[in-house]
Amino acid sequence: MRNTLKSIFKDGKFRLGFGILVFLLLMIFLYPLFVPNPPLEIIGRGTFFPPGVYVSNLDSVSGAPIYSLTLADAEAKRLASKLSLEDRAEMKTYLLAVGVPEEQINIEDTAALLALWAEKYDPKLNVKGMIFAKLQYYRRLNDKLVSLLDSEGLILARETDGVLEKTGQVLPLDYVNIGEVSSVRVLPLGTDNFGRDVLTELVKATGVSLQIGLIAGSIATAIGLVLGLISGYVGGWLDDLIMFFTNLLIVIPSLIILILISYSISQSERGPTTIAIVIGLTSWVWTTKAVRAQVISLRNRDHVNLSKLSGHSTASIILRDILPYIASYVVMAFILQISSAILAEASLSILGLGPKTTLVPTLGLMMNWAMIYQAHILGKWWAYFPVIVVIALITFSMNLINTSLDQIFNPALRE
Repeated sequence: MRNTLKSIFKDGKFRLGFGILVFLLLMIFLYPLFVPNPPLEIIGRGTFFPPGVYVSNLDSVSGAPIYSLTLADAEAKRLASKLSLEDRAEMKTYLLAVGVPEEQINIEDTAALLALWAEKYDPKLNVKGMIFAKLQYYRRLNDKLVSLLDSEGLILARETDGVLEKTGQVLPLDYVNIGEVSSVRVLPLGTDNFGRDVLTELVKATGVSLQIGLIAGSIATAIGLVLGLISGYVGGWLDDLIMFFTNLLIVIPSLIILILISYSISQSERGPTTIAIVIGLTSWVWTTKAVRAQVISLRNRDHVNLSKLSGHSTASIILRDILPYIASYVVMAFILQISSAILAEASLSILGLGPKTTLVPTLGLMMNWAMIYQAHILGKWWAYFPVIVVIALITFSMNLINTSLDQIFNPALRE
């Protein structure tokens, strides 16, 4: 046994797949210890907040010490972030209309563009061929640019008895230390369409999907193992009967059966465990056929015939003389069943037939929410891409582990 484990962990594929799986499991168990927030807690009054560090405006203005910093590129970055590509294009259109050569206009150089605008823009000038609405637009754009260049900052005021009373002022050179602001929330993956922390939701969803995979994989492997052992060893009419139902279910795609069964169950009753049981009860057929083939190749071996001559019972022969020889294959089948069950749950949830959405998330449900609210169309990648990566990592790691075990336990594949 020790030599077998050594040979397993010496294989590079197994170490890589096992390492990915351990990393995901550590995230599932350790992350809630540091971030104990409910996975479906709505923290954003809006949808699809981008990833970043969020600081309370109120606390940063009135609850933290103010520091004055003169950073060389700070002003340029502030102006560049406030001036959209649409505004830059419109400024270029106006400058061309008033006779500025195109080679002198660089919309990517914010400072040069603003200097050229300040020199050439005249609100009283009637540009030939430009309608009144367009001229009004440029006046509003100029007012916006003037406010951006204002070095006086912002005045904070509070209304008292209908009169505004100045309480403070925020200057362009004012900064706060983020460590001294009391209300700070880090959202590495932003929020989803409901305003929920995607990372917290993703960690919980990964754990729930793995639970679904374990339950469904255990059920499917157990059913397939029992039926495969009985069918392969006993044979006769019992083998014909088992193979009849197995072949019947193989002809019908398992996803169709899953859809029909899930559709017949009301959403209020479709919890993760229920979905896992349904997946397990519909995924045992290929395990049955594979185990049966293995048993047929073993049932006439010398040690099995010796046990028959010794008068051992059928159950004893199956458990002591056949099962140990196919144990490694059963483990590999179990790993593949877990991976297949996670993908099956994701497929059902994308179709809206997965677990109910009010208690715990799953990877499939997160994909379903992102698809319904068009995250892929709106470019909100953080709502769906991390889910795809986690599903890919789970299936990739388990396939690596399975391939490695197959090469170790299958003499025909050894180099």
